[in-house]
Amino acid sequence: MRSSSLGLPLLALLAAATTASAQEQIVKIGHVAPLSGSIAHLGKDNENGARMAIDALNAKGLTIDGKKVKFQLLAEDDGANPQQATAVAQKLVDAKVIGVIGHLNSGTTMPASTIYNTHGIPQISPSATNPKYTQRGYKGAFRVVANDKQLGGALGRYAATSLKIKNVAIVDDRTAYGQGVADEFAKAAKAAGINIVGREYTNDKAPDFKALLTAIKGKRPELIFFGGMDAIGGPMLRQMKELGISAKFMGGDGICTEQLPSLAGAGMGDEQVVCAEAGGVEESQKKTIEAFRADYRKRFGTDVKLYAPYVYDATMVMADAMQRANSTVPAKYLPELAKSRYQGVTGLIEFDQQGDMKTGTLTLYTYKGGKRSQIAVVR
Repeated sequence: MRSSSLGLPLLALLAAATTASAQEQIVKIGHVAPLSGSIAHLGKDNENGARMAIDALNAKGLTIDGKKVKFQLLAEDDGANPQQATAVAQKLVDAKVIGVIGHLNSGTTMPASTIYNTHGIPQISPSATNPKYTQRGYKGAFRVVANDKQLGGALGRYAATSLKIKNVAIVDDRTAYGQGVADEFAKAAKAAGINIVGREYTNDKAPDFKALLTAIKGKRPELIFFGGMDAIGGPMLRQMKELGISAKFMGGDGICTEQLPSLAGAGMGDEQVVCAEAGGVEESQKKTIEAFRADYRKRFGTDVKLYAPYVYDATMVMADAMQRANSTVPAKYLPELAKSRYQGVTGLIEFDQQGDMKTGTLTLYTYKGGKRSQIAVVR
């Protein structure tokens, strides 16, 4: 009799706990970036941004469709490899994610997006800039940074009008990103009256560039534009110096990192490098982004590398759409995602009909004393 009376409250507590558990909904969001290979430092930076957003969302204790939600991040490594990217995309589909933040590279984002589109899973890339990503009619494909057409165009115009460059050589690493941004730069440079004296190619794992740089040296360009990432751009700068090439060096956000000076070593001269980051914080957002950077530093013990704030915003935009739709079902929150007008740490996020930023900003940088220095934020 005594054990029975004690059992009733225990059963009630168990029932209450089961009911509470049933009311909590686990919301799985995927994140993909290269966590191995030469740009793993950028991939980890992206993942950190996603983790900060997930923690911030869970701290709010959100309720969607009458249920308390707990966001769960499923992080995967695509190694900056297109085949690996499609494999992990399918893995996330099988894991029942309801949205994906990523991938980092255009060359991995685009093949993976086909899989997400087939399964109706919205995808927001925080860093893929190849225009083709959003030009294929996939309703669930978005990005929170400007694309290569905007970025390459801005650099081409800056080379002509501000740097007064007349002759330029172009090198790209044949990736979707590298070739894409180089092509767009070439178009803008030609339109601005710049003479393209040479176009050379390498790959994203090459260790030596002396043959192509020697070929370029003979054409005496005032500027070399490189379409690729910092892991290649840094060593290329070193080898330029070894060969006595004093031309300015320009590239997109792939080289525009805090790590470029250490990768270039003594090969980088003050104000030799000009680069553009897809995105940028205008004066009104500076306090917000600095607070984010301080929180990031406190959490991870290191500084933001490049894209973490955009990953954070992409994750928050996706969650905001779910709240406005009062649903975590992709087909139900996707229309709200397309209509987003979200004030993030990087600025206002609004998408056009293709999923691109309506008014994407770009930040122009150079390097002085081994430190990245902002030139201007442009649109």
